[in-house]
Amino acid sequence: MSSFLKNRRVLAHDSTHGPHRRLSATLALVLLLAASSLSINAMKVSSQARSAGGQTRASEPLKSKAAFDGDRAFAHVRRLVEFGPRPAGSKELAEARRYIVGELKSYGLKVSEDEFTAQTPAGERRMVNVTAELPGESTDFVIVASHYDTKPFKEFRFVGANDGGSSTGALIELARALAAAPRPHFKYRFVFFDGEEAFCREWDECGKPGAPDNTYGSRRYVERLRQTGELKRLRALVLLDMMGYEKLEMGRDDMSTPWLAETVWQTARELGYSRQFADRAEGVGGDDHEPFLKAGIPSLDIIQLTSYPYWHTPGDTLDKISARSLQAVGDVLLASLPRIEKKLEGKTGEGERRGDRGTGRRGKNYGVKSSISSVSLTSYSRPPVPPSPFFPSPVPEVGGSNAQSAGHTRSR
Repeated sequence: MSSFLKNRRVLAHDSTHGPHRRLSATLALVLLLAASSLSINAMKVSSQARSAGGQTRASEPLKSKAAFDGDRAFAHVRRLVEFGPRPAGSKELAEARRYIVGELKSYGLKVSEDEFTAQTPAGERRMVNVTAELPGESTDFVIVASHYDTKPFKEFRFVGANDGGSSTGALIELARALAAAPRPHFKYRFVFFDGEEAFCREWDECGKPGAPDNTYGSRRYVERLRQTGELKRLRALVLLDMMGYEKLEMGRDDMSTPWLAETVWQTARELGYSRQFADRAEGVGGDDHEPFLKAGIPSLDIIQLTSYPYWHTPGDTLDKISARSLQAVGDVLLASLPRIEKKLEGKTGEGERRGDRGTGRRGKNYGVKSSISSVSLTSYSRPPVPPSPFFPSPVPEVGGSNAQSAGHTRSR
């Protein structure tokens, strides 16, 4: 074919397709500008949400199977409250337990129940701890726990929407989210303790010395770990308790292991949840992390106690619970757990683990007060945020503030 004919064909092709190419380029530019505008508006909304005090999630991560869903957690709380009061040994608690076990099994988790009889001031009571296990790369494990019973009251009907309900609903949802995520380094055990609540009006008014009238399930769990030799493989405990109040404001428990509290509260600040995870310390006595602290296990209690006005009252009802509060705690936990794992990976030796178990107020020297309020979180060396298999978007970097102590301690 001659070069003349080739040139004519090329010219004909260009004259035919040129307008289409120009139209395509123009359309692509319009779409790009529209996408940029939407992205900028989204960032503005996110920034406004953070400046508004964390009322909505700071990063608004895209929903995925591995993301925590506050609405799902709230639905679990509602279902638990529908069973009514759920004191240890009651048929209502047995119904709640069947619900919990059914949900955990539906996520593909291995579930076990440990039934035992506890001697209480009200007589013998049948209690059952529930454990769901998520496999990891290591044989060592981390426990995330909640109590699922409610305190018995003769004077009024106590459904424990926050105290016993909120943390249980959140733990069920957390188990679902982690089960949908890539396999973690450590195994996870999601433990639902029975018998955390006292049978007496106040837990220490009728208990025998050395045998408090509370934490029956957690004390049993630690003893079982000793008997099976698994205690040496337990690396940390994160305990959830009252954390669903619509006006959520939790101080750091000064009995908890300081580095665990610092890690979680630092992460909360970076996610824009400084109001919910308040920059102050308070004392929480008689909760399920105590038996683990006594055993030398790094432990953290995430709880709103001193600023929750409906604790152990008839007013602890579902209308006090907010899906947004549950979402805040869930987001922070999913972002904190990989950080906790990273810290624990550097403590592989048995001696190192034992050495690091000098905990907060009642750690290695149990009974000696050492408040976390003396620790300034601005001096805490913040680790780089690792890629998280649990949290679907990067953690934003923001500043922090100094810790303040609430100076207030209440027993359970």
